[in-house]
Amino acid sequence: MALLTNSVERLSLGWTKNSDGTEWPSMKTARPFILAFTMGVALTLQAIAETQADIPLYGAYPANYKEIVTQWLNKQLIDPDSARIEWNGEPKSADLGKNGEHLYGYLVNFTVNARNRFGGYTGNQKHAVLIRNGEVIKGLGFGY
Repeated sequence: MALLTNSVERLSLGWTKNSDGTEWPSMKTARPFILAFTMGVALTLQAIAETQADIPLYGAYPANYKEIVTQWLNKQLIDPDSARIEWNGEPKSADLGKNGEHLYGYLVNFTVNARNRFGGYTGNQKHAVLIRNGEVIKGLGFGY
């Protein structure tokens, strides 16, 4: 009867004993952990692959995108010192080409509120730029 009780306890707890008396998890207990670990690794690798786009096509990831966009805005705005910028997420790899032509880079979305030539603030305006190799190659939402 004691043998049966130990077997039931061992199956219900999922542990087995080594010859020295130490307990190790059975394969039934380890399977969910192995599966969870494998899925975690796969999802991590997928996320890395999605954030690291093809460098020859898109250029290097613009880690300093805020600085790049701010310098570009300094040349575009009437009163760049008045600009209030709100960033809408991290840069995403994109192709903004048309009619079979490709224009690859990293798309940065943001809103800007700056003074116009009359001295009044324009209100939050949605804009985006495409960055490739550290420079803005296309601006969106600026009337061109």
